[in-house]
Amino acid sequence: MLPDNYLIFLQIILFMFITPGAPRVLIMSQSLNYGFGRSLWTAFGDVSANTLQGILVLLGFGALIKMFPNIVIYFKWAGIFYLFYIAYGYVKIKSKIDINTNLKIKSNTSLYIDGFLIAFFGPKAVIFFVTIFPTFLKPDGNYLIQFFILMSSYVVLDFLTLAIYSGIAKTISDKLKTNLRTLNYISASALILIAIVIAIKV
Repeated sequence: MLPDNYLIFLQIILFMFITPGAPRVLIMSQSLNYGFGRSLWTAFGDVSANTLQGILVLLGFGALIKMFPNIVIYFKWAGIFYLFYIAYGYVKIKSKIDINTNLKIKSNTSLYIDGFLIAFFGPKAVIFFVTIFPTFLKPDGNYLIQFFILMSSYVVLDFLTLAIYSGIAKTISDKLKTNLRTLNYISASALILIAIVIAIKV
């Protein structure tokens, strides 16, 4: 039995996922610099963070944030500073002709952590899981089954759209891979732009 308003839930998250945000820009940057396959570690980090956020809401963390809404602000600025940190890392990477050499600069674990931290501290995700996600969990139904269906749908669609964004970036990188300096500056500029937008609008 699907949760009430399940199709509405799918529409909401699909709109969130197709809209370029910090996780999408990040995975495109990782794909440009490290390749499609390795960028998926960033996607794994992203969905892991979202799953943890969902579990925390289920355990009552959402109520705590509603009592102390300033927590969201701290999350927001932690995410902004981390975006700047990643952008700075791209600027430091030296231009190389052999793209395979550049692929070794970050480990898969580092790519996973990047995805996890950006998603976990992302204000859009925090607000979604605190304010919108719980409204689809009805008290007259089985909470765990509802949670599993909603969370599984969220994770699968999130991962697939991240992979699509990464694939688009990979197409670009195939044309620009002889100029890694350009790729690095594109990545850094995009991440800084997203950080500024989050700081101003969110």
